[in-house]
Amino acid sequence: MAENSESLGTVPEHERILQEIESTDTACVGPTLRSVYDDQPNAHKKFMEKLDACIRNHDKEIEKMCNFHHQGFVDAITELLKVRTDAEKLKVQVTDTNRRFQDAGKEVIVHTEDIIRCRIQQRNITTVVEKLQLCLPVLEMYSKLKEQMSAKRYYSALKTMEQLENVYFPWVSQYRFCQLMIENLPKLREDIKEISMSDLKDFLESIRKHSDKIGETAMKQAQHQKTFSVSLQKQNKMKFGKNMYINRDRIPEERNETVLKHSLEEEDENEEEVLTVQDLVDFSPVYRCLHIYSVLGDEETFENYYRKQRKKQARLVLQPQSNMSYCTDPDLVLELKNLIVIFADTLQGYGFPVNRLFDLLFEIRDQYNETLLKKWAGVFRDIFEEDNYSPIPVVNEEEYKIVISKFPFQDPDLEKQSFPKKFPMSQSVPHIYIQVKEFIYASLKFSESLHRSSTEIDDMLRKSTNLLLTRTLSSCLLNLIRKPHIGLTELVQIIINTTHLEQACKYLEDFITNITNISQETVHTTRLYGLSTFKDARHAAEGEIYTKLNQKIDEFVQLADYDWTMSEPDGRASGYLMDLINFLRSIFQVFTHLPGKVAQTACMSACQHLSTSLMQMLLDSELKQISMGAVQQFNLDVIQCELFASSEPVPGFQGDTLQLAFIDLRQLLDLFMVWDWSTYLADYGQPASKYLRVNPNTALTLLEKMKDTSKKNNIFAQFRKNDRDKQKLIETVVKQLRSLVNGMSQHM
Repeated sequence: MAENSESLGTVPEHERILQEIESTDTACVGPTLRSVYDDQPNAHKKFMEKLDACIRNHDKEIEKMCNFHHQGFVDAITELLKVRTDAEKLKVQVTDTNRRFQDAGKEVIVHTEDIIRCRIQQRNITTVVEKLQLCLPVLEMYSKLKEQMSAKRYYSALKTMEQLENVYFPWVSQYRFCQLMIENLPKLREDIKEISMSDLKDFLESIRKHSDKIGETAMKQAQHQKTFSVSLQKQNKMKFGKNMYINRDRIPEERNETVLKHSLEEEDENEEEVLTVQDLVDFSPVYRCLHIYSVLGDEETFENYYRKQRKKQARLVLQPQSNMSYCTDPDLVLELKNLIVIFADTLQGYGFPVNRLFDLLFEIRDQYNETLLKKWAGVFRDIFEEDNYSPIPVVNEEEYKIVISKFPFQDPDLEKQSFPKKFPMSQSVPHIYIQVKEFIYASLKFSESLHRSSTEIDDMLRKSTNLLLTRTLSSCLLNLIRKPHIGLTELVQIIINTTHLEQACKYLEDFITNITNISQETVHTTRLYGLSTFKDARHAAEGEIYTKLNQKIDEFVQLADYDWTMSEPDGRASGYLMDLINFLRSIFQVFTHLPGKVAQTACMSACQHLSTSLMQMLLDSELKQISMGAVQQFNLDVIQCELFASSEPVPGFQGDTLQLAFIDLRQLLDLFMVWDWSTYLADYGQPASKYLRVNPNTALTLLEKMKDTSKKNNIFAQFRKNDRDKQKLIETVVKQLRSLVNGMSQHM
């Protein structure tokens, strides 16, 4: 049952598949047949059986149809056999006719081929002519390009290339020669760039080679133009400054104008003969290269290269010498400044900015001032070396006027004196004054042609003069004052000289004012610092006077040769001290030309130093013993010092001010001379004490030296009652002084 049911379900399906195979396109047979194999396992066998049955059915139908049409086929074959003979005859006739046609058309074919060939040639010629007419402008332009390249008309050649690329090549871009041309254009452009760059390099090399001559010519022209402008200004001044009322003055002025006119005309004629810088330099390679690189869109490369090379050339041309920073010749620096000014005027005339050049000139101005200061330092040193440091003597009115013409000195008292007479300053003062004016002139030379106002020039002159006074002259004075060979007399004269130089500073200010025509009352006018300069020098000289005076006192004191064990004094002061006092008297007479305060300070300093030296002599640690006779001899010397102080060696002291310099020595010696120890010990520390300036340490030191001497010299003192009493008194006083000193040290 199962097999029957399966077979029943399969048969209709196989019939459907067979119908699809018979009715559908062969392209769809594959999927249909595949469905046979997708069914049950025995479906293929059954399908094949069904297919065989179907084939047998079709064969039967075909056989039936053939049997039905067989007679008609036989009849058709019979008819064909009848027609075959006629067909063969027809074939023979057609063949013969074809042969006869072929023979007759051979000549026509030959002529026809000739006509076809001619027409093809005619058409080709027409096409070639059309194409040649299209290519001819391209070839002409390319030939023009070659001619321009040969003639070195590179800018025009680049324009021709643009026309070829934008206009002509699109017409014939399909031809091989056009492609070759197109491929050749970049190389031509590179060649043009290289050639133009080579020309530019040749130009730069030529410029570098002839830069000296070109610069010289340009600077000469600028200087000539400047001189011409100055001449015109002078001419205008002469024209407008003419006196219209005095006829006798008009003729020379008109003659001067005529002479100036002829000279200017001659200068114009000479100027036409001189080649200009534009005549000497051909900038066409630069412009050609610029145009070429601009057309090629590479203008920035050209500009960068050109600027870089020109900057290098400028650095090479303007390269200073290696030793310029060590230049010590102001004339050389001034010459350099003048060249830079002319160079700046030249550049300015060609439209270049010159601010940095003038900034450089200001730096050079500082260097110029430094070289001037160094030069004048040597000048001042020479002046000081040649000076005799003595007042200037004049024997007649002529010599007096010569000195007055060099130095602005005014003293009514000196003018009233009869000849011969002396100026208070030495010869270096007018020389210094003249050299300061020369320095101002030299400093002014640098300010010329710098296009600066009178106020700025005035300020520069005053500042440089201040440097000369405060640094150079001050340094020279200080070095002079400290030199070992400069003595007290020379120092006194130096102080006098600085006083007069200080007073002359106002005349130097007037001198600068007259040069620059700037009033000193101007708000920003710089004043000269001569007051502080010479005041410092005076203070240094004064200090050196005090030092040298004390050194001289020390030299005299070192000659002292006391017999510290003498029993009796000589009855007169020591020789070294009298020599010292005589020296002080003579030197203080020289001090009368100094300001009163300086002389008084020197005198007081000398007396104090002498008093201190004498005190140190008594208290010297190497001095172990001192006798009463030596103290008395020492007292005689101190008395001479007091007499010298009371003789008023320098006027101006009030009362016994100068004698107070020896008050410590006087009270100490009085204490030992009168042996008033009870009073000293009783009144010590009291404001009204008679021996207020006597220090217990000093008294103890001196007393111990005297005690040792008493022990040594009085061998038999123990057999004399007075000597024994004196020795006991000394020992008692020593003990009291020691206790007093110890008490003082404890309180401290």
